[in-house]
Amino acid sequence: MREFLYPFLTFAAFATLSIATNAQTYPTRPIRLIHGFATGSAIDVMGRPLAAKLSDLLGQQVIVDSRPGATGGIANEAVAKSAPDGYTLLAAPGSSLTAVPHLQAVRFDPLRDFSAVVQTTAFSYMLVAHPSTPVQAARDLVALAQTRPGYLTYGSTGVGSGFHLAGEMFCYLAKVKMLHVPYRGGGTAAITDLVGGRVDLMWDALAVVRPQLQSGKLKAIGVTGTRRAAVLPKVPTIAESGLPGYEMLGWHGVLAPAATPRDVIERVNTAVAKALTMPDIRDLWAVQNMEIVPTTPAQFGDLIRREHERYGTLIKSAGIKLN
Repeated sequence: MREFLYPFLTFAAFATLSIATNAQTYPTRPIRLIHGFATGSAIDVMGRPLAAKLSDLLGQQVIVDSRPGATGGIANEAVAKSAPDGYTLLAAPGSSLTAVPHLQAVRFDPLRDFSAVVQTTAFSYMLVAHPSTPVQAARDLVALAQTRPGYLTYGSTGVGSGFHLAGEMFCYLAKVKMLHVPYRGGGTAAITDLVGGRVDLMWDALAVVRPQLQSGKLKAIGVTGTRRAAVLPKVPTIAESGLPGYEMLGWHGVLAPAATPRDVIERVNTAVAKALTMPDIRDLWAVQNMEIVPTTPAQFGDLIRREHERYGTLIKSAGIKLN
């Protein structure tokens, strides 16, 4: 029996030592930071400068890898099935992890297939419209949608995205109907169609729509959070401008495959937290109406579980389905 166990115990000890050594020396080669949305999307706009800082802090290049499709599902699945060694990480908006699985079949489990590393942002969305859309505030939108059910269209970065659910929440509370137009990967395609007048409205991050607001190609209707954006103080919240009780917030975070060594997760967490204290990153986050929310891995994991439950309740209560 002893002779049988000895090789097994030796292998186990070697594996444990190997993992510990990996964690102590990590990283020794480039890291891939995957996200599931198009270039120009909010997660891309915020992820690239953060990756540049992490390259300096970790001493290895952090490569941003955009794999759009399935409202982030392609990227989520790729990371979930990657080796748990810290060299493949996921940058994800909360809804792609916690809402999409309630709406469509996915080949990953948001609560079991990932190790939470750190939350990086929290933010309100902006409700924006094509200049020709005859609404100036939430009350105008409610009135028009009540008069013409299903006439107004709104774009999003995909079914189950936070931007889609922001629109569904609006329709649910206002008791109106609008037509949802999802775009694969979002980003440029959705904004291009909104600017071109092919859709009427869109909920999106200020990081994405700010240039079009500044140029007058789009107009701001309202903010989805409980307070106005500091950089656009004249734009009211949706709740104060016609739809009391409305609130929808988003967040971004970094995750690793489940079973990634704890020391590696802590190393990345510490590096991200330090990057978020740097003046140029703080300024960029402020300009884009993003709050800096560095968390411990445990705090981020708790957020994911709460959001998964919250979105499940919303989707069921509002009767949200694929369309």
